[in-house]
Amino acid sequence: MSIVLKGITWHHSRGFVPLAATAQRFAERNPGVEIVWEKRSLQQFADAPIEQLAERYDLLVIDHPWAGFAADRRILVPLERHLPASFLEDQGRHSVGRSHESYNFGGYQSALAIDAATPVASYREDIMAREAAEPPTTWEELLALAERGLVAFPGIPIDTLMNFYMLCSSLGEDPFLRDSEVVSCEIGIQALERLKELAGYCPQEMFGWNPIQLYEAMAVRGDIAYCPFAYGYSNYSRPGYAANVITFADTVRLGERKLRTTLGGTGLAVSVRCRHLDEALQYAMYTADPAAQRTLYAQSGGQPGHRAAWTDAAVNRSCGGYFERTLTALDRSFLRPRYSGYLHFQDRAGDFVRRYAMQGGDAGGVLEKLNDLYRDSRREGAL
Repeated sequence: MSIVLKGITWHHSRGFVPLAATAQRFAERNPGVEIVWEKRSLQQFADAPIEQLAERYDLLVIDHPWAGFAADRRILVPLERHLPASFLEDQGRHSVGRSHESYNFGGYQSALAIDAATPVASYREDIMAREAAEPPTTWEELLALAERGLVAFPGIPIDTLMNFYMLCSSLGEDPFLRDSEVVSCEIGIQALERLKELAGYCPQEMFGWNPIQLYEAMAVRGDIAYCPFAYGYSNYSRPGYAANVITFADTVRLGERKLRTTLGGTGLAVSVRCRHLDEALQYAMYTADPAAQRTLYAQSGGQPGHRAAWTDAAVNRSCGGYFERTLTALDRSFLRPRYSGYLHFQDRAGDFVRRYAMQGGDAGGVLEKLNDLYRDSRREGAL
């Protein structure tokens, strides 16, 4: 009788195809083991509670803000107790930014960083040439390009919130340094006002877009020349993937420093309810290993979490240098909180920031609402 492992990932070429490819190859190398991957939408990926998914699936692709909750509830296998120390050390040494660390909370390693991402800049070279424009290098140049109607970025609540974090950090103060407030009033108001100013020059329809929808629109339309920050998708830099190739780059400078965007990416976790733990762990190691990451995983449209793939010449040739052009943005990216109650804040706070970016209003009042949510989330995490 064969062993069947069920996994859940997200509904995009980057999220599904490389896992289907590694599952197929793992099964070929390990007769008697079958891995079946299912997929859910990007919004469901962000919203679905992992404790429910861990009841139904052996393998889970997760966001790192779940790390504290997973450690608190013990719903995912603590990988530090089951995987070789040398393997985990290699993952840490060759992490893209803080991707590997992001799944470790209080020593509890809940996942392996098989995918790495942060918001980066992107542009259509043909539209830039048509408009006699150059990719901006500073915030002021970005505003000037946006005034020409050539700029858009994802504006759904979660992405708007991540951009708020980015601006706070880039203005000199990382969010969540204190237990009582998200960020100081001075920095928070500056971040909100800058975000609103830029958004005022951009198409309002972007407030209904996630990064995938932004890139899909950018690839086919002739009026979006530049995106200043959206979670990067190397797929759109690969010839033949979309109607037009999108070129990716590092972000603009705000003052003397380039924008410090908010780390994303995904990790591969194993449910504590998995009945075939050895096989699941072997598959997780196979998928996260640099040999697979820089070959089969990357070749199948994946965006690896292991640094060996990001610096690999063949990988970069396949996608217009996406990885080498954006690696520095990953390495300086901001790591979100991961305490057990954090998602109570993240799931709600973006609505307030997005509404201000769209309509304006009382920036101080927005910060008060964020602080109330933050304090609630700290209490929820302590329950």
